[in-house]
Amino acid sequence: MSLLPLADAQERVWSTIEPMGTVTIPIGESRGLVLAQQVVARENIPPFANTGMDGFAVRAADTAGASVETPVALAIAGTIAAGAVADRPLEAGEAMRIMTGAPIPEGADAVIMVELTETDGPDADTVRCKAEVAAGNHVRPAGDDLTEGTELFEPGLVITPAHIGMFATLGLQEVEVVRRPRVGVFSTGDELITGPEPLGPGQIRDSNRPQLLALVAEAGLEPVDLGWLPDDEAVIEQALRDGAAKVDALLTSGGVSMGDFDFVKTLLRKLGDMHWMQIAIKPAKPFAFGTVLGKPIFGLPGNPVSSAVSFEMIARPALLKMMGYTDTLRRSIWALADEPLLRSPDGKTHFTRVRVWESIDGAPRFRSAGGQGSHQLSGLALANGLAAIPDGDGVQAGDRVRVLLLS
Repeated sequence: MSLLPLADAQERVWSTIEPMGTVTIPIGESRGLVLAQQVVARENIPPFANTGMDGFAVRAADTAGASVETPVALAIAGTIAAGAVADRPLEAGEAMRIMTGAPIPEGADAVIMVELTETDGPDADTVRCKAEVAAGNHVRPAGDDLTEGTELFEPGLVITPAHIGMFATLGLQEVEVVRRPRVGVFSTGDELITGPEPLGPGQIRDSNRPQLLALVAEAGLEPVDLGWLPDDEAVIEQALRDGAAKVDALLTSGGVSMGDFDFVKTLLRKLGDMHWMQIAIKPAKPFAFGTVLGKPIFGLPGNPVSSAVSFEMIARPALLKMMGYTDTLRRSIWALADEPLLRSPDGKTHFTRVRVWESIDGAPRFRSAGGQGSHQLSGLALANGLAAIPDGDGVQAGDRVRVLLLS
């Protein structure tokens, strides 16, 4: 089978993915989800003119000529706390104590902050203004943030904590969003065990499933642990059927290569519309994709780094598209190699695990994070980027390379 360019493999998978349906949920549960409704301001924000500073509400004209040397004295006519309103209009020659956020009383048109005033104590009936203020000073008009009827947010927005704060400000308690997909993860292989018990002959600990469950959660999806499966065709078939009935998408790890015990590949062909690919990248060359019971299923390779890289390059963007995202790729940057990273021509793009940092001159630089074998998870654990080294002999120190940022 000829090698498939990564871009073609991505297009083959991503073109079949559609967003999930929508659901209405409490706003506090909506962070990271995609908005599915228009949000319009139902009232002015703020709803009334208020002060942005602790001080005294005044008529600006009453402070004319005030200075430290020649303060202007005004009669204190009351106090307005946040959440309260003045019991009468402000008259000429008067001032009212006012706390941040409190409504500006009728008759006032400015606030002089407390630092520019002096009194003879909390029970004083006169305030001395030590500066002249202009009309509008420290006054936040009604609708200063938003006016009623403003079309604020459109469908497709990825909701952040600031958006949730805005929903609350607008009085929204619920919001319509694209549903968060449930993604089932299981791993296969007789050689796998979990837990701290000593390894037997030929055994290794299952790292793929915990890693993939964490990657799914990090992407904002709902991970569902479907456990470990032995290399038993009947058991794997039943697990695929049961898993597809429970979740919106499936991730399998292992069983998609060329070996006699790679049952996942065989069963996926039997159960659904599947495509087995040999992608022109290293690691993560073997990859399977299709549907089982109408649910997308991603057959990832068994080596732990290969599993993670194929998730990053193909599965993660597809799953984010299911969640309604349009910008599904992690951020990538151009960075300078800090050391030679040599390789041999093999028709593949090599995704080298690297550490990226900003050098003293401000230019991003990177170097190898450690072992680059598809089984060497320590290098991936120390990496914060994947450097796309093109086919050929590699790169030299100072060469400019595209790096996908993992954090």
